[in-house]
Amino acid sequence: MPMKAALPHLLAALLALPAAVTAADKPNVVLIYGDDVGWGDIGVQGSVKNPTPHLDKLAGQSLRFTDGHCTAATCTPSRFSMLTGIHGFRHNIRILAPNAPLTIPIDALTLPDVFKKAGYQTAIVGKWHLGLGKKGEPVDWNGEVKPGPLELGFDHSFLLPSTNDRVPCVYLLNHRVLNLDPADPLFVGAKKPDVDCTVYPDGRKNPEAMTYYRNTHGHNHSVINGIGRIGTQWGGKSALWDDETMTDTFVEKSKEWIENRDKEKPFFLFYSAQDIHVPRAPHPRFHGKSQTGFRGDAMVHFDWAVGELMEVLEEQGVADNTIVIFSSDNGPVYDDGYDDGTVVKTSTQEVDQGHDGSGPYRGGKYQIYEGGTRVPFLVRWPARIEPGVSEALVSQIDFLASFASLFEQEIPEGEAIDSRNTLPAFLGDDDKGLPYMVEEAKTLALREGPWKFILAGKPEKDELYHLTEDIGETTNVAAKHPDRATAMRKKLIAIREAKGGIRSLD
Repeated sequence: MPMKAALPHLLAALLALPAAVTAADKPNVVLIYGDDVGWGDIGVQGSVKNPTPHLDKLAGQSLRFTDGHCTAATCTPSRFSMLTGIHGFRHNIRILAPNAPLTIPIDALTLPDVFKKAGYQTAIVGKWHLGLGKKGEPVDWNGEVKPGPLELGFDHSFLLPSTNDRVPCVYLLNHRVLNLDPADPLFVGAKKPDVDCTVYPDGRKNPEAMTYYRNTHGHNHSVINGIGRIGTQWGGKSALWDDETMTDTFVEKSKEWIENRDKEKPFFLFYSAQDIHVPRAPHPRFHGKSQTGFRGDAMVHFDWAVGELMEVLEEQGVADNTIVIFSSDNGPVYDDGYDDGTVVKTSTQEVDQGHDGSGPYRGGKYQIYEGGTRVPFLVRWPARIEPGVSEALVSQIDFLASFASLFEQEIPEGEAIDSRNTLPAFLGDDDKGLPYMVEEAKTLALREGPWKFILAGKPEKDELYHLTEDIGETTNVAAKHPDRATAMRKKLIAIREAKGGIRSLD
């Protein structure tokens, strides 16, 4: 076709592309999600004893948000809200038991749905912990395990079904348990099934079976690989994972999927790490690579995984037009059920080994203070984002609306009701970010500019902090600023009660 005749067709093709992504075409997206990785657990944010050279390199190529947040100080509600754009407290989402049903309705709009609608191929590799199967129906671990990620917008899934400290201790490839022997069927539940299958030691009756390290609280039901777990598993011995090679397995499966993908379509990979959640079992080649024992060594192992994922993007020639997001589901925790050496016990107290995963912030996992939800937050996209540091207030719950905006998609009424479009902040075009934001633990908190308000049962117990003047939340100034405290209490309650979510209030 002559050039003159071709120009109208070329112009029409360009106009057909979403305006927000015309400049660099649709980017691939890799979301690397740490588990219990705190704000201060990466080198560029203060980690000295736990070296993270790959994350530090990534941070130097990224827009690094110093005020970036997950939504909750525990994993299940954070993951739920990130994938649905709805705060977990609206559906009473809590940390799930090993046999919990799927918490996300299969007809709900999800983050992978947004990518699918935009023509992406989608995958999740790693931890799930959002439930599997239907409510009221026991999961058939020996058959098809569904609904799950494949019913929520993912084309492919390779899962740790719950958490690595919970049963079942097996991998789930799409709808089926990997390497399961039908002669040794798998069951989850306190009551022994009336069939022949492997019986694992009960850590409460046989604590000597916990040979890897002992539990400190609650992790002493089925003992598998010498580690006590939450919940009871029967059978499935041939399908058991190896704790020390789990990170390597997830990296290998992620690489395989990236390498074997349809090269004609963009892709979205949710790499949902189990690192550095307990039980921390880094591969022996990482033992002693940190100065803080197994927790630090697991962080070094995770850092290696990040480097491997970045390398495969380079090898595939897609690194420049791939958005890489690194963050975490909640803040740090030290002794979380196992005596793994992270906490050093002296004659008078328990202390860590000179490393504070929360950095300068108060609290961590399970806690409503900043250390519970303020986490590492890196966004890299060489084709569009200028590396640097941003103080904009941003939240993972806004990924859904922001990517929908990037692809010029309308969000249907009633879906993703708490997700707001903060794409300009993620791209580095807005240095303010959200005007306000909710944080969740056992109670709720409201961030509004430099102010942070924590809701208590009674107004006189409320807490108010000015983070610019008191970054460590050491001094409650609610009594000094009663009007501010009253106004923020009223606003937070209105958000909590809003049937249409935060977007209905804006």
